[in-house]
Amino acid sequence: MSKEGKRHGSNASSTSNASVVHSQSDDAGVRALGYAPELSRNRSLFTLTFQLLAMTAIPYGEGAPLINAIYGGGQLTIFVGWIVTMILHQTVALSLAELTSLYPTASGPYYWTYQLLVSANQSRSTVAVVLSYISGWLMLLSNWIVCLSINFGFASILSAVITLHTDGFQLQPWHQLLIFYALCLISLAIVILWNKFLPTLDTIATVWNLATLIIFLVALSASANSGRQSASHALGYYDDSISGWGGFSFFIGIFPPAYTFCAIGLICSMAEEVDKPAIKVPTAMSIIIPISAIAGLMFILPICVTMPPLEDILLAPGGQALPYIIYRVRSTPAGSAALNALLLGTVFFCSTAVTVPASRYIYAFARDNAMPGAALWSKIDPNLGVPVNALYLMTAFQMLLGLISLGNSTAFTAFVSMTTIALQVSYGFPIAISMWYRRSNVQRAQWKLPNVIGWIVNTIAILWISFECVLFTISSITENH
Repeated sequence: MSKEGKRHGSNASSTSNASVVHSQSDDAGVRALGYAPELSRNRSLFTLTFQLLAMTAIPYGEGAPLINAIYGGGQLTIFVGWIVTMILHQTVALSLAELTSLYPTASGPYYWTYQLLVSANQSRSTVAVVLSYISGWLMLLSNWIVCLSINFGFASILSAVITLHTDGFQLQPWHQLLIFYALCLISLAIVILWNKFLPTLDTIATVWNLATLIIFLVALSASANSGRQSASHALGYYDDSISGWGGFSFFIGIFPPAYTFCAIGLICSMAEEVDKPAIKVPTAMSIIIPISAIAGLMFILPICVTMPPLEDILLAPGGQALPYIIYRVRSTPAGSAALNALLLGTVFFCSTAVTVPASRYIYAFARDNAMPGAALWSKIDPNLGVPVNALYLMTAFQMLLGLISLGNSTAFTAFVSMTTIALQVSYGFPIAISMWYRRSNVQRAQWKLPNVIGWIVNTIAILWISFECVLFTISSITENH
């Protein structure tokens, strides 16, 4: 990918402050990659990790598409699927972490794709440009759609909650669309106007998510209004007749945890806003799934133990299984409403957390003149320090695409499927290219795996990405039909 965009800005003033010295060194690294540093480095390893936790938003990521796990067989699929998916997604996270360390820039996978090809063989520059553009546009579209899926998920969950608590009153599609639009605009305003407070907001989001997990664990376990299942039933019950896919139903059921962690690669676009990005960004990416795997068990175990009959859950309003389960398990409407309010809070924080790296990616892609109107979308507002125009573009795209929901009752599933497939393919390009050239480039990364382990991890990651692309297509077809 040709670096014809903004290059080589002025160095920061010398100072004895260690953080500024690190910032100067990191900015020099950005210049070495062909760019002028324009973003403020106001993130630390902790706030970056908190941002990732807000992005994964376990109660939302696992809960919003939970109906797929019901189609996929029920409790065994939810429990075992969570563990299996965490292990497989960790290989993708580790593979991306190495590449982030090698090229710590907001540009992400398309830049890695280009550099890996050209550094290995200059004669492949044309191929490098083509594959880089394909990867870049897939990543661009998936950035937009992942934000859309989160905001639309909020509207879908809220609609289901209203139906459950109002004796069957159902919001019309245009009502959901207005709720979706409202969250799009709220997230836009927060990310534009509160940039310097966003690390604090991500910290608050982490506290909120942790509190939500603990409250869910206690509240569902204490109520169990639909009864408590035995351990063997709660962790081992499996009904493969619901989806119509027989034994393959299990794989359809791992749709929720796969969606939960599909966007962790977006965090690489924060590389120009943290000091020592070649170490801190990959470190955050490598630890987020082990942390979340443990936290997620606090969420899924009480659901598995107290879950109503699967055939009842299939009738949940709007296909939103989690609000229905909460409503059935909690003994009072007020208790159900409180838990659903906590759930909606995690979606809100997730929306703002994901919007930030998504906008940085648009800025980076435009910075390389890779999209129409590049000069406009790559502009950083001098007062706000954010790519305001890129944020406007992303929000406008979401709002236009959201119109699909007016005529499609399964729009949420479609958005989730599109998001995951596009993201995984864009991740797969640089991982596969790195393997093709025998992982020679990543040996220069500051953060890297031992080579033998790296080969194993990369191989599993590519196989998992390939399987996910097929799986998410089938999952969408299953729910649609």
